[in-house]
Amino acid sequence: MILDRLSIINYKNIGEATLDLSPNINCFVGNNGAGKTNVLDAVYFLSFCHSAQTTQDSLVIRHGEDYFMMEGSYSPRNTAHTPLTISCGMKRGTKKVFKRDKKAYKRLSEHIGLIPVVLIAPSDTLLIEGSSEERRRLMDVAISQQDRTYIESLNRYNKALQQRNAMLKMEDTEPDPEIMSLWEEQMAREGETIYRKRDALVRQLIPLFQAFYETISDGHEQVSLSYTSHCQRGPLLDIIQRDRLKDRAVGYSLHGIHRDDLEILLDGHPMRREGSQGQQKTFVIALKLAQYKYLAQGESLPLLLLDDIFDKLDATRVEQIIRLVASQQFGQIFITDTNRDHLDQILSHGEFDYKLYHVENGAILNS
Repeated sequence: MILDRLSIINYKNIGEATLDLSPNINCFVGNNGAGKTNVLDAVYFLSFCHSAQTTQDSLVIRHGEDYFMMEGSYSPRNTAHTPLTISCGMKRGTKKVFKRDKKAYKRLSEHIGLIPVVLIAPSDTLLIEGSSEERRRLMDVAISQQDRTYIESLNRYNKALQQRNAMLKMEDTEPDPEIMSLWEEQMAREGETIYRKRDALVRQLIPLFQAFYETISDGHEQVSLSYTSHCQRGPLLDIIQRDRLKDRAVGYSLHGIHRDDLEILLDGHPMRREGSQGQQKTFVIALKLAQYKYLAQGESLPLLLLDDIFDKLDATRVEQIIRLVASQQFGQIFITDTNRDHLDQILSHGEFDYKLYHVENGAILNS
């Protein structure tokens, strides 16, 4: 899909804006804190039903205002799809209302994957520096945009995990072993389904990711990515039940797909410990571009959101990324930067339609 028009009212520091967008590249330039990222976050919100920066919806309402609204008008890249309008609104103290062609969704999960998006942002360094939860979220976001049943399996697994953990924490009485077994069976059943889909994702990502990394780094380093899971040790139910006594002692489940992780290495050593800021950022960008390629195999080409991606990169890596972004590999792109020179370099690399906006104190002006 292509986002043709974006309308925003009272979203973060943006008071009111209506943007007629390019089907190719849309650039937003301005100082830090001007509101560039908020434009991209609004695009993200219309795809995922929440902000990329917070899951607390009330925090996105502009200070001093009682509500926010946004609407996106999309057109298909081919005749197999029809144009659609996605809108969202929320008043303080109430739940948000999400609509597709003016009809409200009963469940927001029905919307996920309709308009796939890949966001590359400064906070993505948490994929390397943060906990394993960040890396699992990367896998979950990618798969859920391709496979609607994945979210359902993940929700059922998390419910079973929550119930088992509650039983493990019981102090006044011993947990009923039969009920405990039922939750463990659900964890194992859903967990193995999730494992197979995560494993298939990572197998597809690895060659794409390594190719992008080699291009951006000009072949100066070797990187690797591997998936680790308790499911690789045997039947998950056996593994969960084997340490039930130990789990009871600590009060939570030590085994399951909620402990899955991605191992990230640079020249055979942990990227977290050995990688420079530039190398870590290169890794993240290459991994997210691989995610884009994975999603591009679906029915709808993803939107690519690039938020301040050139910071902490040397000139060679910046040039390689500019060449990639200006190529024909990607669909509609939204890109922010404080340095207009980077954007001008991208736009000078090819003949394509583009829009350039200047953002200042939440105001978005054609540049």
